[in-house]
Amino acid sequence: MICLMPNCCFLSETSRMLEIYRALVARGARVCVVTHGGTHERVLTDAGVPYDVIGAGWNRARCEAFVRSIPGIGPPDQSMWSDDEIRAYVEAEAVYFREHAVRVAVTGWTLTALLSTRVVGIPLVTEHAGSMLPPVFERGLLPAPSGPVGMPLERWLPQPVRRRMFNAGADRLSIYTGGFNRVADELGVPGVPSFPALMLGDLSLVTDVPEVLGISREGIDSWTPRHPDRYRPGARLRYTGPLYAKLSVPVPERVERFLAGPGPIVYVAITSSPPELVRAAVGALRPLHVRILVAATVHDLTDLEDENVHVAGVLPNHEVMPRVDLAVTAGGQGSVQAALASGIPLIGIPLQPEQDANVAFAERQGAARLVPQEAAGTSALARSAQEMLADPRYRENARRLQAAFAKVDGPGAAADAILELTGEASGEDKGNGRPAQRLEAGGEIRARAAEHPTA
Repeated sequence: MICLMPNCCFLSETSRMLEIYRALVARGARVCVVTHGGTHERVLTDAGVPYDVIGAGWNRARCEAFVRSIPGIGPPDQSMWSDDEIRAYVEAEAVYFREHAVRVAVTGWTLTALLSTRVVGIPLVTEHAGSMLPPVFERGLLPAPSGPVGMPLERWLPQPVRRRMFNAGADRLSIYTGGFNRVADELGVPGVPSFPALMLGDLSLVTDVPEVLGISREGIDSWTPRHPDRYRPGARLRYTGPLYAKLSVPVPERVERFLAGPGPIVYVAITSSPPELVRAAVGALRPLHVRILVAATVHDLTDLEDENVHVAGVLPNHEVMPRVDLAVTAGGQGSVQAALASGIPLIGIPLQPEQDANVAFAERQGAARLVPQEAAGTSALARSAQEMLADPRYRENARRLQAAFAKVDGPGAAADAILELTGEASGEDKGNGRPAQRLEAGGEIRARAAEHPTA
């Protein structure tokens, strides 16, 4: 059994895991899905994917608090989960793995799996590292972080110096790892020796292409750590290709009418972020007198609407982005790839170092610009948008990368890599039609949720 573990606080991670699920099921794999719950569980439900929830299920308030705690937003001396939460979820996940005979776990930001897989002795696959990869910073390719990351005296250092220090010291950063290591010590399992190790599993899927990342396939697939003690023993990487949301949700009629209107459209899709950031970006773009489509997801931003601004909920980016002229995102790999796969240039407003890198690599290819978070509500954002809309080279470069993406089946390659790890190349699926369940953090099945149809 292969266990997929999306963090449903993030639309990106939930939808990316959905793409892997579909590819695995298409190959006849036995798959189960488990989550701590969260705002975007509905994505799984709407897709007909049966899943289990460990614990009471995170509500909107807990997800909002979690998003405020992640790297780039929350303080680096905490672990996003409390020690008690980490301990409870690790124990419950271990129970789940044993009860379902799980042979490999695959996670998108459900980081407690770093420990629970160690407890039961199964391999962990991650897909959430984005561009925050050892071969990238070992080659000095990471940009200087747009926000603080805990480097000494970083507020006063010039950008070139910050960049060199960040690349040289990336694998020594221990930010956001404290709670994981305290619980690991209690449980007698290996901890998380560095911040990059928080991103990587035993096998980490590199969900990009050499044309964007700037590293050959051999350079990724043959990577071995320069300092093995800073990673999971035996950690390795594999290029699998772009992995972004293709949600099976309709484009609402009001959005269809807005997209069909005259003039350039800027699509503001800064998901998994505080609503204040979205408001700041929209406010900065208003003076351009372009039409602005806002993907509000879970935020109530309807007060932003006027004749030039339309606010929608969760939208299928792969259908919306080909119909706009410029995207504004936080720079998560999913939204960056959805834009480039649509041949659309983008502006990234990164919240954390991995997003800095995603945007910087697209920027080096002439298809993006990076605007720091503190400038999101200023004329700097409007000026970048205006210049990109006026310069056809940004669209041309995005279309060049679109052609590179079109050659790769990212979800399929991810599924193949996972199946090769387990040796389960095919087989009759006996797990995909189960009703969803809730598993208390102590390990007890509390209640049985409504059945979902089989995908």
